[in-house]
Amino acid sequence: QVQLVESGGGLVQAGGSLRLSCAASGRTFNMNAMGWFRQAPQKEREFVASITWNDGNTDYTDSVKGRFTISRDNAKRTVYLQMNTLKPEDTAVYYCAASQLYMGYRYWGQGTQVTVSS
Repeated sequence: QVQLVESGGGLVQAGGSLRLSCAASGRTFNMNAMGWFRQAPQKEREFVASITWNDGNTDYTDSVKGRFTISRDNAKRTVYLQMNTLKPEDTAVYYCAASQLYMGYRYWGQGTQVTVSS
């Protein structure tokens, strides 16, 4: 079992920045990647960004490229999402997720609210 705890959400004005953190604990040895997802009110959950533990390969959804940066600290088993130039449409609950090789994202955090005011 893997436990994920997110932090760093909040209220920010458009154009501002926030940094989300996700700390993993438990049986983390078989995780191959971490991802951030988000869900806005009345919308489906969508992929935001991901990073592999081994070599740090990253992937982003088009709408956040150039504004968001995902990074990791292997020693702390923590993943970060630096969000810059935030827009009102970035408002959502952000979830951290852990992926196991060949099994996809199996473990999810509780979510953290990000609200961007115009």
